[in-house]
Amino acid sequence: MSGLGNITKKEIRELLTPATFVPIILVALIFATMGNSMQGIQKQSTTSPIIGVITEDNNTLGVYASTLLHTYAKSVYNSTSASNLKIGLETVTQQNGIAVIIIPKNFTERITQEQQGMLQVYWIMKGAGLLDTISSSALESLIAFINTNISKVLIRQNSSVNASFVLSPTRRLETTYFKDREFVGISPNTISGMLTSQSLLIPIVMMMIIIMAGSIVITSMALEKENKTLETLLTLPVKRTSIVAGKIIAAAFIGLILAVIYMVGMQFYFTGFQISSGVNLATYGLVLTPADFIWIGVSLFLALIAGLSLCMLLGTFAKNYKSAQTLTFPITMLAMIPMFITMFADFDTLPLAVKIFTFAIPFSHPMMASRALLFHDYTLVIGGIVYVATFALVTISIVVWVFKTDRLLTGTTKFKWLKPFIRRRH
Repeated sequence: MSGLGNITKKEIRELLTPATFVPIILVALIFATMGNSMQGIQKQSTTSPIIGVITEDNNTLGVYASTLLHTYAKSVYNSTSASNLKIGLETVTQQNGIAVIIIPKNFTERITQEQQGMLQVYWIMKGAGLLDTISSSALESLIAFINTNISKVLIRQNSSVNASFVLSPTRRLETTYFKDREFVGISPNTISGMLTSQSLLIPIVMMMIIIMAGSIVITSMALEKENKTLETLLTLPVKRTSIVAGKIIAAAFIGLILAVIYMVGMQFYFTGFQISSGVNLATYGLVLTPADFIWIGVSLFLALIAGLSLCMLLGTFAKNYKSAQTLTFPITMLAMIPMFITMFADFDTLPLAVKIFTFAIPFSHPMMASRALLFHDYTLVIGGIVYVATFALVTISIVVWVFKTDRLLTGTTKFKWLKPFIRRRH
């Protein structure tokens, strides 16, 4: 039993390291945050959309459409004159609403003449993420429901009504207001789809680069320890700063090559599967200039350096190739989480806690840069570049300090508070 106890204590001492527990704790916190966010999303999807209704048509179908809107949506502004649209938009915006709908005077008249009745929808778009359009999707479903019910009314009134018309007796005239811009003729869902397709490439490429290059760095550190070549390297008359910089530059060079390969391949992939929406972003001035691409390149490069320096710091905890495989997990998670966040939500509409968490991850900044630059949001991009550069410098300084200590060769930092307990039990 004494031999078994000693072996058990030895294994516990070796396993109780920050390298074992810190990644698990971080992942648990991440999943807890994501779970709270998903609860908020589910609550939002079941909440009635907040709108304003301007009813100019007092005839049967106009009143019927207005009644359905008030029944299945939360109306915070009501009026009978389209001249009050500006007031309605301000009121709905203050109430965190999503649209103002105008039912014009000739709505019933046009439908009775077998012409499509117009519903004028003025959207108030807050974010371009897929999750930001949940409320607008709910309102679009409600408008489709109104169209279906008007079809039923027409069929009951006149069974010989034109079949092609009765299937679609109404249509929307849409205008979307988003980030001080006016998009005529398109809905928030269309804008979100276009922006997502435009900005999807960089998050995926960034994630793949961090995972691949980070794994290379951590594995390289572990193999050097396992093969005893790191001890030889540290005895050479070379500054530890030069060793760290050389490793990061080499890994960054490999990462940039991987980036080019991935970007070319992914560009062909998205070109092959992209479905054209028939709307060109350039029509609305949403075009990246050559200077914008430079900003994106700087952000991408600094994020790569920050990621590699973080991987080197984790690599110092690796004792061998086997332990290095577990250390790549937190890097993988840190690369995947901002990718999904930037795909499904807009940074401006994130809760404050999630916004701080996303900003703190250095990999998220190049993922957000392209969408921010489309709307000339240079504050977020430049602030992100400064933060990532600072993060990289601090992390590199820590790595250099670790290289000057014996922790690099041991590959572990044990919990010293357990030693008296183990010694006492022994």
